[in-house]
Amino acid sequence: MRCLLLLALLLFPGFGFAATSATFASPQDAVRLISAANQPENGQVKLALEFIIKPGWHIYWQDPGDAGLPPQVRAAAPVTLSALTFPAPEFLSLSGIGGYVLSGHVVLPFTASHVSGNSIAAQARWLVCSDICIPEHASFTLALNGGTSAEAGLFPATPSIVPSPYAARLFRDGVLSLAGPSAAQVKSARFFPYSPDVLVNNAPQPLSFATDGMRLKLPLAGKTPAKLSGVLELTDPSGQMQALELTTAPAAPAPHAPWWLLALAGGLLLNLMPCVFPVLAMKAVAFARLGGAAHGHIRREALGYTAGVLVSMAALGGVLLGLRAAGVAAFWGFQFQSPVFVAVAAWVILAAGLSLAGMFHLSMPGFIGRIPAQHSFLTGLLAVLVATPCTAPFMGAAIAAALALPPLPAMGLFLALGLGLALPVLLLAAAPHLAARLPRPGRWMAVAQKILALPMFATFAWLGWVLFRQTGMPGLAVLAAGAMALSLALPRRPAFAAIVLLLLPFLHAAPSRPALTLPGAQPYSAARLASLRATGRPVFIDLTAAWCITCQVNERGTLAAAPVRALFKTRNVAVLVGDWTDRNPTITALLAANHRAGVPLYLYYPPNGAAEILPQILTPGIVERAVSG
Repeated sequence: MRCLLLLALLLFPGFGFAATSATFASPQDAVRLISAANQPENGQVKLALEFIIKPGWHIYWQDPGDAGLPPQVRAAAPVTLSALTFPAPEFLSLSGIGGYVLSGHVVLPFTASHVSGNSIAAQARWLVCSDICIPEHASFTLALNGGTSAEAGLFPATPSIVPSPYAARLFRDGVLSLAGPSAAQVKSARFFPYSPDVLVNNAPQPLSFATDGMRLKLPLAGKTPAKLSGVLELTDPSGQMQALELTTAPAAPAPHAPWWLLALAGGLLLNLMPCVFPVLAMKAVAFARLGGAAHGHIRREALGYTAGVLVSMAALGGVLLGLRAAGVAAFWGFQFQSPVFVAVAAWVILAAGLSLAGMFHLSMPGFIGRIPAQHSFLTGLLAVLVATPCTAPFMGAAIAAALALPPLPAMGLFLALGLGLALPVLLLAAAPHLAARLPRPGRWMAVAQKILALPMFATFAWLGWVLFRQTGMPGLAVLAAGAMALSLALPRRPAFAAIVLLLLPFLHAAPSRPALTLPGAQPYSAARLASLRATGRPVFIDLTAAWCITCQVNERGTLAAAPVRALFKTRNVAVLVGDWTDRNPTITALLAANHRAGVPLYLYYPPNGAAEILPQILTPGIVERAVSG
């Protein structure tokens, strides 16, 4: 009935008020057309409809809710008008009807193009309501005589709706998940969709919190949309409101060849990442043992290594997908954010290094001991363990796709990633002529194994440094105590203890806080980014972690290079560093917003433009091309 009444009112404009001057007035409101400048620039001029609405009355937002119509403006050809820009709305519930409204002083900016001459004419229609609704319309003529506009100060200096820094996801049951905000930051929340008929507008939107952020139960009016856009208003405990524009992650893409190929290529390139260098030492020793062996034996060893990689990758993918399904914001390399995992990984790597050095023979657990090619299988398990701190080219997009897919296709992408990692070794099983070129075993292998143990010891020291960064001296003490306890079970205890004692100074030498490698770098925050962007300053964002070797290589080899430092200084580029060594919901949200599943992530924001995602392997030339634009 209410909608029919509104339609009838609109069809009979005699109920409204008309005006031919630059100002329209009624008992309910006063409306005029204003400009930010008194002359067009390149045929364009920024205009706005200014409403001064009497108390108790309101107009409607771009999605009016259950009833109402938003303001509309048009002009005669050849002038074209952009859409009105709306501020954050208010929620109004009246007689079981939920509406999204604007009241008080409202300015709705828009841009007119193809403007010529010294004036512009426009016609506007809107609906103003209290307990009744009155459709109004007016024609405006605005002089453009040059000079400074007296109304320029009425245009919002900063938008009331800002892009959300948090990753948003809509589940099938209507739960809107936002990674980041906590109960200490948010007292109440309401979501306003841009599209009509998506929500039961007058229904409540219950708010709850999880370890990784907030949950808002949206009362869907029908099927869950594949993608949802709108404004989320968050009110903090002090009553301050923040309006965030967000779009939920699109529906999971259908599994097709490019994603599988990206995962396969990413796994193959992962072999070239510095994280995998320690395992390459174990591979080299394994290959040396195969010199002169029968091709059938070589094939078993290669398949054993591949099986280890696939089992480990499947386990990692299963845990990651399980955590994501439970609402935890887990990404590639998430396990290294746990000090317990870092310590255990360090002990395993140390044991593997000591085995290579001949300190003891690494015997297999019972279930692995029954597997053919058990040493190769264990090497495959270790390969995935030490590879996770790195992200190779193509991996980020493939893993992000996996995290959006249903479980079975997602697991397929993780297995494709593992297959790519194991592919160089699989070539030995498929190409006998390559295996025939392997050097035959000999006395040289004993020396080679001791040399190849050094990368394993370096990895242990690096993991100790990561643990020290996470926990300080208590964590380092636990790591050392565990290593010394392990030595009691070894036959060559003095030699083992000496190695541990030699490594400890390297662990303690690292700073306990993240190092900002560039002069003037600041910690990343969404507020700091918004502030810098508002001033028109270019911004470079470096999302990194102490356990990410690729990050460390890029920072020391590229971002700390003199040409890059000079470029940032010359171009006045602000540098923000986001440290993801420990769990950080703000960094997690930024990763998810850019559809990336782990670090490193490099973003460059030009003074007036969208962010550019830079490659995961940086060179000074790549940075220079991005900044110089």
